[in-house]
Amino acid sequence: MTAIALAADAAHQIKADAVIIGVAAGPDGRPVLAPGSHDINTALGRRLVAALVNLGATGAAGETHAVTTLGATAAPMVVAVGLGTPPRRGQPFAAETLRRATGEALRSLAGNRKVAISLGTTTDEALSAVAEGALLGAYSYRQYRNASLDAHRPPVGSVAILVDDPKSKTAKQALARAEIICAAVYAARDLVNTPPSDLHPREFADFATSEAGRVGLDIEVLDEKALKKAGYGGIIGVGQGSVNPPRLVRLAYTHPKATKTLALVGKGITFDSGGLSLKPAAPMEWMKSDMGGAAAVLCAMVAIARLKLAVNVTGWAPLAENMPSGTAQRPSDVLTIYGGKTVEVLNTDAEGRLVLADALARASEELPDVIVDAATLTGAQLVALGTHTAGIMANDDDLRAAVADAATRAGEQMWPMPIPPELRKSLDSPIADIANIGEPFGGMLVAASFLSDFVGKRDGEPIPWAHLDIAGPAFNQADAYGYTPKGGTGAAVRTFVQLADDLAAGRLVVGAA
Repeated sequence: MTAIALAADAAHQIKADAVIIGVAAGPDGRPVLAPGSHDINTALGRRLVAALVNLGATGAAGETHAVTTLGATAAPMVVAVGLGTPPRRGQPFAAETLRRATGEALRSLAGNRKVAISLGTTTDEALSAVAEGALLGAYSYRQYRNASLDAHRPPVGSVAILVDDPKSKTAKQALARAEIICAAVYAARDLVNTPPSDLHPREFADFATSEAGRVGLDIEVLDEKALKKAGYGGIIGVGQGSVNPPRLVRLAYTHPKATKTLALVGKGITFDSGGLSLKPAAPMEWMKSDMGGAAAVLCAMVAIARLKLAVNVTGWAPLAENMPSGTAQRPSDVLTIYGGKTVEVLNTDAEGRLVLADALARASEELPDVIVDAATLTGAQLVALGTHTAGIMANDDDLRAAVADAATRAGEQMWPMPIPPELRKSLDSPIADIANIGEPFGGMLVAASFLSDFVGKRDGEPIPWAHLDIAGPAFNQADAYGYTPKGGTGAAVRTFVQLADDLAAGRLVVGAA
């Protein structure tokens, strides 16, 4: 990961390959200098805006324009990144605006050794946003490049964020937190980007074991024999068509001062062919990303442990490879999910909900205060919300709102969606307790309705549970934008960490009378 540090140097004096400054969109179509840019402007004889106008800059969000300083500053180049419409007078730029702009600028500067950032980070919130944007924007997955490696510029080597007091304790804490969270997102991106030939359930479980040992998480891994003996019919059913057997990973983090427990559950289909209900060729091309939910759970657990949050957290990763073969589950098969409920499988490509059913039922057994799952679950999510926005469904209105708020603060786009009760009837089966598909319209909501059947009760009431459908946001098939790369994005990691932090701090209150 790119090295990052705080510095107090004046922007025109810091030694770097480039200095990043911000410009906003002015009312006349010309860029307006943002906080942190005035020192550079003075060094350039107050001609910076004119130079940017000549380059066609408007200050629109995401624009980047490089200006050669011709020796007027220690850095030979200034990169002005657009921040979009400026906030009201006296108000700071939104954290996500800074995050995206910084990521855009860092991506444009790939190949440079050192970059300084001068974006007027006078608050710890702004500092965190800039640090996250820089680190996430500098991500690059290069593991499988051999002959083409030299044709792709490496990410920026190091970043210095210019602040008033680099020795400030809270500033150092904000930077350290950003580094931990971004390292977790990097790891999740790497997992999603790994070819499925190199990441079967066993390899995922082995990686989880290694990461757990590194940060002191408790871990239990159930292999196919243990899964069958314990009655995990969903995981076994989905995985039985593959030569690579399934696994269930349970991670646990405990804190001596914790009073609340959060359970995180993530779908872990290491490759999804659709099984006998085979997918078309094109949609199958990116199905290595179908374990994005499990990657988010594992990597968020590592971050939570490193941050030492005062909350108990369990993480569940049901892992399987969904393949067609003579041993694969068939449409019309009936599976017995952990806990005894039966499911008629009508479509083997609706497999994620089957492994999640096992994990949700098992996680409920431990009676956590809150359960949140993340899954690349339905194509219907992309139809409803597009490729950038995840859907949030829940059995508790307060929790759904709290997750939406946490996601926004963490910088992830998520939108509250309902679980209409009338959809449940479409899941009725003539021979089993429930079918794995139902009403063809509103498929994201139908899938959530299915999952809700496997959430247990605590004190006679359903455990507060939220479901995040991250099918689109987990894997970016388009060009990189902001701090989001092409390929794996690490979706839901930051939201999971924020939820754990909120529960630890008492900000997440669910089910209050």
